Amino acid sequence: MAAIPKSLHEHINTAYPQFTTLVGTSLPNGYAQITVRGSTMVFDDEHLALWERGRGSTNAAIQDGTKVTVFFRKPPLRESGLLPRGGVARFYGTAKVHKSGPIYDKVWERLVEPEKKSDAEKKGYAVLIKIERAEDLGGNPLPQ
Repeated sequence: MAAIPKSLHEHINTAYPQFTTLVGTSLPNGYAQITVRGSTMVFDDEHLALWERGRGSTNAAIQDGTKVTVFFRKPPLRESGLLPRGGVARFYGTAKVHKSGPIYDKVWERLVEPEKKSDAEKKGYAVLIKIERAEDLGGNPLPQ
């Protein structure tokens, strides 16, 4: 298990709209499914969360136990030295779907307003990703 560096929490939580994350899952045919997610947030030190409102292959691929990669890039963080290689952080973890309950409610509550407006009928659901690895572009563990 890996922790999400506290120095990145605010950067991830405020990434939308300029620095959205890319979320990757594996399709049944073995290809990677990469999609942009503006709803990605730090849930706590060990979990990222997102609001899944899509209707495509990413939505179909995310289930309890799905392996997920979250790619975060913010070039100014390279310039500041926080993420020295490309301003990139990669997070690898396992998904847990929440279609109701306190985690569902908390993710919705913390969701950025444009994402809420895109799901006004609240048909989406929360995905909690337990982070197992957190690394920079060179594969080195992120500094805590």
